[in-house]
Amino acid sequence: MSVLTRDEAQTRAQLLDVHHYTIELDLTGGDETFDSRSAIRFTVRDGQDATDTFVEVKPAELRSVTLDGQPLDPQTLDGNRLPLKNLAPGPHELRVDAAMRYSRTGEGMHRFTDPADGETYVYTQMFMDDVQRVFAAFDQPDLKAVFDLTVKAPAGWSVLANGVTEHTGDGVWRAAATPPVSTYLVAVAAGPWHSVRTEHRGLPFGLHCRRSLARHLDADAEELLDVTRACFDRYHEKFDEPYPFDSYDQAFVPEFNAGAMENPGLVTFRDEFVYRSAVTDAERQTRAMVIAHEMAHMWFGDLVTLKWWDDIWLNESFAEYMGYQITAEATRFTGPWTEFGVARKAWGYDADQRPSTHPVAPENVEDTASALLNFDGISYAKGASALRQLVTWLGEKDFLAGINTHFARHRFGNASLADFIDSLAGATDRDVHAWADAWLRTTGVDTLAPTVTPGRDGTCTLTVAHTGSRPHRIAVGLYDRDLGDEGGLILRERLDLDIPQTEPRSIGKRPALLLLNDGDLTYTKVRFDPESFATVRAHLSGLPDPLTRAVVWNALRDAVRDGELAPAAYLDAARTHLPHETDLALVEGVLAFATTQIADRYLTPEQRPAALATLTALCRDLIRRTEDGDHPGLRLIAVRHFIDVAAQPDTITAWFSEGTVPGGPELDPELRWRVLGRLAVLGAIDDAVIEAELVQDPSAAGQEGAARCRAALPDPEAKRRAWEEMFTGDGLSNYLFTATAQGFWQPEQADLVRAYVPRYYTDAVAVAARRGPAIADAAGRWAFPVHAVDADTLRLGEECLRDADPVPALRRKLADQLDDLARALRVRRA
Repeated sequence: MSVLTRDEAQTRAQLLDVHHYTIELDLTGGDETFDSRSAIRFTVRDGQDATDTFVEVKPAELRSVTLDGQPLDPQTLDGNRLPLKNLAPGPHELRVDAAMRYSRTGEGMHRFTDPADGETYVYTQMFMDDVQRVFAAFDQPDLKAVFDLTVKAPAGWSVLANGVTEHTGDGVWRAAATPPVSTYLVAVAAGPWHSVRTEHRGLPFGLHCRRSLARHLDADAEELLDVTRACFDRYHEKFDEPYPFDSYDQAFVPEFNAGAMENPGLVTFRDEFVYRSAVTDAERQTRAMVIAHEMAHMWFGDLVTLKWWDDIWLNESFAEYMGYQITAEATRFTGPWTEFGVARKAWGYDADQRPSTHPVAPENVEDTASALLNFDGISYAKGASALRQLVTWLGEKDFLAGINTHFARHRFGNASLADFIDSLAGATDRDVHAWADAWLRTTGVDTLAPTVTPGRDGTCTLTVAHTGSRPHRIAVGLYDRDLGDEGGLILRERLDLDIPQTEPRSIGKRPALLLLNDGDLTYTKVRFDPESFATVRAHLSGLPDPLTRAVVWNALRDAVRDGELAPAAYLDAARTHLPHETDLALVEGVLAFATTQIADRYLTPEQRPAALATLTALCRDLIRRTEDGDHPGLRLIAVRHFIDVAAQPDTITAWFSEGTVPGGPELDPELRWRVLGRLAVLGAIDDAVIEAELVQDPSAAGQEGAARCRAALPDPEAKRRAWEEMFTGDGLSNYLFTATAQGFWQPEQADLVRAYVPRYYTDAVAVAARRGPAIADAAGRWAFPVHAVDADTLRLGEECLRDADPVPALRRKLADQLDDLARALRVRRA
């Protein structure tokens, strides 16, 4: 398949104006293909000679093509490109009739049959360049058009789309015409949906999920709608432009590759957000943030869309920043920025220190394959951090004035970084262009390190060493010991400081802890002076604000990754301070890093049992602390991690047999599969136990749990079957591939799977080329042998990158995994 290049897109945008699509889809023809008929009205601009261009389509069968009523030869289709030759200036109409394949990998038109009840659902994910899997299109973001959509669906189904849909009879549904939108934002979701409908501010709102999840959606519908309404109202307070579409549906769909997708009027979410098992309030907060994030896209991305994929930050960084900010301002959740600091931001820091790093706003993304790789921690987390720093530096009033100017100038159009910066510059006297050059065109993470110098009069001065090139406006927290609380710290003062400094800053008497970037308003690594570090080790849990504690935990995490703090010292800090922690996101983030990175990778296999014992004791302390029932979320986190680090099966086997943890919680499906997964790793169950549980829970999540457990069994035959399912056959959906990969590699089974490590590099390259970007991503992310921290694994990976020519999606994932592997080796040596 040919990917679209930037130059080709620019040439086609100069040549064409695309006005209108009439799309007819017929979903009644079986479970392999569907019929797709499209009529595209477009104009070749005046001043052009008769010229050539192409339209994209990826059919199972191309039945017929006509241009201005004259037939074209379907055999001229070259891969995914249908040539259009000798186009004269003026209006044209292209009609394409094709059979298209359903997808099982979450790309194009994904088809899913629910094992719980046998019902079938389909939905589109058109992102980047997958619209051509559904209908013929001039598939680039700056050729916006109006879309008229008709769908014929089986009896008993309902059809959702970007606009309000109406059933006109005989299974035919017609959607209201869209305003001008980009091709990748067109959306359809069809099936026997369970729907909850309401109205808000005169617009129809809806929640939709598959029928087997109906009671779970109903249980949370009021919370979901409350969050949706609150965010919707808050955006209307901030933005002058009202919501630009005719309805707001949120569909929770199965086997979705992303967290959610911002299709105008029909946002699609992975249906794990319809909780069928107990979750923490931190997880509900994350769901609220995703709702706010996708709603921000209705303006950032849908109303005003990037011209080309080098400006994906104009979509994602803004939606990420606004998602966290609006959640904090408009909903009951008060800690989204803490979760961002301890978890999401780390995603950005890690991505920005790998060889694959790129600027938030790269100057030239050559093609769509390259662009797809940039939907990462830099475009999301680093970009959002940069915007948070921009608001701190610029002030929210001027920031909002600039973005409202941007919406007005480019309404239903396309814009670039230069357009946006010009809109901001008109709202302030500050040099926004220089800020953008420093923050959006550069790579890497700055580091700030303090030096506290005592003076003769008993006062001290602060000098901050700055490694990097970006300007920062930060807060410096000065904390003293709380004499009324043995382990407590109190904030004496929070100073504003511009980096780079022009002169040392007086800070008064020596504080017990001096914390740079208190409040987490910029994107940088921070270090501690020696006295502050001693205070952190002894009194971290005594800091009064969870966001402050997040900055400290992130600093410790960075120091471990940089080889400046022993992994065991991080475990000691967790063992000392997590039993006193109250913020759920912090507990989850610290335990996740301590388990998946420190115990599983940064410590040697000989050191790992002691680390697991420490984490087991820590989780047991948290379970004991929550016996009063007042902290159910904290208890749930502790129980989950106790299961994950259990080195012996006795306790969790007893929980499984009893169906409950003593004192709660009861083992719901998620916890039961979690226990079975760990027991499988430990060799304490066999396939018969997995099959018996699957009888009790035959849902899609149950199927994934069973796949994960089977792949985790310490049995050569189980490993062989799992490997063949992943890499030889093509029958696994994207979710079942991921579940199988998650179970396969286990640190406890290194000897058993040793022979598969070199096979991975050959077989992953082949399956990625054969099955496409979604499976390539899963193969690189989940099927990589992360436990194998040794020089041979690194060497084999480097040879694969050099000689095997993996597809771009896998190449990026492998490069990142190998860089993380090299870092783990350096940490071990340090």
